[in-house]
Amino acid sequence: MKRNYQKELDKIIAELQAQDKIPTLLLHSCCAPCSSYVLEYLSRYFSITVFYYNPNITDAEEYHHRVGEQKRLIEELPTLHPISFVEGNYEPERFFEAVQGLEHIPEGGERCRKCFELRLSETAELAAERGADYFTTTLTISPLKNAEVLNEIGQRMADRDENDCAGSAFCGARFLPSDFKKKDGYKRSIELSKIYGLYRQDYCGCIFSKRERLAGRVSE
Repeated sequence: MKRNYQKELDKIIAELQAQDKIPTLLLHSCCAPCSSYVLEYLSRYFSITVFYYNPNITDAEEYHHRVGEQKRLIEELPTLHPISFVEGNYEPERFFEAVQGLEHIPEGGERCRKCFELRLSETAELAAERGADYFTTTLTISPLKNAEVLNEIGQRMADRDENDCAGSAFCGARFLPSDFKKKDGYKRSIELSKIYGLYRQDYCGCIFSKRERLAGRVSE
């Protein structure tokens, strides 16, 4: 039976609201447009730190442009609880190492899975280091990204950190399940992008997806 990640998230939020505490969330963000709805939505219930770690963006100018848009959105978006920002290391060499041999796999396949694993692994580790209650990613808002795959990877990273710290007082952050495209989340992200004049890129960030997109334009 297919899991409904939005219902799982709704249940967790309802349980958290019954507690007298604002939980902390480390939110991996792929870009400002995708994070817009997620921040608007989750900042009602969590104290959020946005973690911008995207070594898949293999053009430095493109990377810094997207970072700037992410920072600007956080500054301009009104939220119930304040949002902080952490920029990860820009290390495209790690992305190329992770996807070596998969360069010609179409977008959405095993190359993307390896990319997700790299980014969510780093997110889980930082969440554990910072003592965050939860971590998750904005990636599930995209209609082009497989929410089931992303949730499986996220939970696996959380389980890994829990196993690695057996016997310690803190055993890593919990993974927050999501499918942010539900509840018209993707539609709302487009609306917010227009409101804040956000730069909306037309490819995920890696050179391989950019080539696919350019090839598609040529064939149109």
